[in-house]
Amino acid sequence: MKLISWNVNGLRACVKKGFLEYFKEVDADIFCIQETKLQEGQIDLSLKDYHDYWNYAEKKGYSGTAVFTKDKPLSVRYGLGIHEHDNEGRVITLEYENFYLVNVYTPNSQRELTRLDYRMTWEDDFRNYLKELDSIKPIILCGDLNVAHKEIDLKNPSTNRKSAGFTDEERDKMTELLESGFIDSFRYFYPDKEEAYTWWSYITKARERNAGWRIDYFIVSERFKDELKDVQIHSEIMGSDHCPVVLEIK
Repeated sequence: MKLISWNVNGLRACVKKGFLEYFKEVDADIFCIQETKLQEGQIDLSLKDYHDYWNYAEKKGYSGTAVFTKDKPLSVRYGLGIHEHDNEGRVITLEYENFYLVNVYTPNSQRELTRLDYRMTWEDDFRNYLKELDSIKPIILCGDLNVAHKEIDLKNPSTNRKSAGFTDEERDKMTELLESGFIDSFRYFYPDKEEAYTWWSYITKARERNAGWRIDYFIVSERFKDELKDVQIHSEIMGSDHCPVVLEIK
């Protein structure tokens, strides 16, 4: 079974840059996207053989998530059930027989860390949400988590210690999540792999130099690890400032 996660940084723009060609080529069982930047009715993809589920932000042209799946889920949930967090279209949860799939676009702490306090509240509430689901059946969490967990996960750790996505506070929250019964599937397979990034700044032409960050993940329940086959980062795929991440499970 193949699952894909990709922050498309505006789905309409990404479609013009090869999204549909990649979508058809990889033939995923479940394809999750983040940062759709859409409102309902603004795009018609007509993806044959897929059920589609969308969570839109109230603010136009902002945030948003979607999931395309060949197998219809048992149930679908939008958001966390917490009003403070549920107006930006950031979470979709699909329930299947053997696991929950959670697609997330984690809030960015922003320049000058203006949203770091909110981010900390989000992290605690989101972790509690995941633990609640995990008490019922295993979880596959995917998406743009907006944090590079370890120094190996970004090109220039020393100069980014106080940058959004690499603050001690954000990294500690990721550690706390993993220590509560989850694993970073990419590091499970490739604990020492360097220069494996999923996002590059447009501003500095960082992709040309591979000066990137690994901030897009598949996180799974610890007890689900024996079901994992491989994780790959498709850094050669353009169309966004992020690239797709592919998880294969048994």
